[in-house]
Amino acid sequence: MSGPMSQPIWSAPVRYAEVDQQNIVFNAHYLTYCDEASTAYFRAAGLLGFAEGVRLVTSTITWRGSARWGDEVAVTARCTATGRTSVTFAFTITASGRPCCEVSTVYVYADASGVPQPIPDDVRARLRGDQDRDTGAAAG
Repeated sequence: MSGPMSQPIWSAPVRYAEVDQQNIVFNAHYLTYCDEASTAYFRAAGLLGFAEGVRLVTSTITWRGSARWGDEVAVTARCTATGRTSVTFAFTITASGRPCCEVSTVYVYADASGVPQPIPDDVRARLRGDQDRDTGAAAG
């Protein structure tokens, strides 16, 4: 993976089943879009094995606008923080080029029983690459 995801890593047309009676995407679907984007991010980074062990802790959505049926939803994703057992991702969602929302999500890396585990050093280095490029620091 070569740098933060400034281009959409996942996109799809809004399906009719995703809109409510107001003809806008029901809010819960935005987290589904982020889930799709995180999988695409981990796939692009060669980290699908790591992704199998992450569990969502919290997501915060800041609204800018709505997506509607017929719009193309596009999501960018980047890792913004890496802790001992957790990672934070920032997602930006647009609808046919219009700002829709920003989502900040914290994931914890855990074993099969749900006990948090330290993020392996090689994974940490790949994830920190986004943060280093954001700040202009050298990866290392």
